Amino acid sequence: MTEEASRLTTGVRRPYLIVNPRSGGGKARRFRIAERARALGAQVFLIDHSLTQDLATVARRAVEDGADLLGVAGGDGTQALVAEVAAESDLPFLVVPAGTRNHFAMDLGLDRADPSAALEALRDGVELRVDLGYAGVRVFVNNVSFGAYAALVQDPAYRQDKLGTAVRILPEFLARHEGPELMVHAGPLTVHGPDAVLVSNNPYQVDDFAGLGRRAHLDSGLLGVLAARAETPAETAARLRSGQPHGLTRLATPDDVVVYADVPALTAGLDGEAVSLPTPVRCLISPRALRVWVPRHRPGAGTSVRLPGRP
Repeated sequence: MTEEASRLTTGVRRPYLIVNPRSGGGKARRFRIAERARALGAQVFLIDHSLTQDLATVARRAVEDGADLLGVAGGDGTQALVAEVAAESDLPFLVVPAGTRNHFAMDLGLDRADPSAALEALRDGVELRVDLGYAGVRVFVNNVSFGAYAALVQDPAYRQDKLGTAVRILPEFLARHEGPELMVHAGPLTVHGPDAVLVSNNPYQVDDFAGLGRRAHLDSGLLGVLAARAETPAETAARLRSGQPHGLTRLATPDDVVVYADVPALTAGLDGEAVSLPTPVRCLISPRALRVWVPRHRPGAGTSVRLPGRP
């Protein structure tokens, strides 16, 4: 997918950046994100992990005090919390990939090897309108997972080596996972008894049966659905290696996706963070709800989301 970049014609006067100094093993410190952001005129809020801090409240207070751009230097879970506030305030949002995985940044075409490069969007950038997903009242920029998928994204092996270990880890989790009975309803489709469910903000590429790779678009207005039933580990691994999605249900839909369970609340992985969501969990997509500012020149500019108005 190609992208024609255009300069932003208006800047911001009071950008506000929330920085997680621990995320990604201290990436924000190593790349001097706070200092560089301040040099570009941003007010910086450093997360203090010794305190209990509600980052959505922090962001809303910044908006009340006149911030005209919100940004996050941290992982995907923190990005989602502040992206929700930016969307509801119709303010630009800046993604600085200072986390461990940075899937959202990857699909935006950002330089994950040098998170400080994202700050260039404050001087020379383009605005992308991208979709946001909701699981109940919670926003997700990547995905929300249930059952074995929810356990998978919290596993240390996944965090260290995502795609390289998916074939090994996923069959093990499916085989040994024990949890509440799930049912997924999306438009005309109903899946009974899946052991793992992943609902994504835009579908993953067709050859990605574990939802661990890239999305071709972030502005299609579609939720992606992956639902898997347990087989023996050997059977599941063989199917994943061969690219045969037997035992897996895939769907791309503009409809709400509802996950039912025989318990009042489900443990879920929301952009890789463990949360508890009351059931049934209704997932929906809000098309082009988020205004993301990205550098005009960035490594993945030719493979990331379309500019507004482009086919």
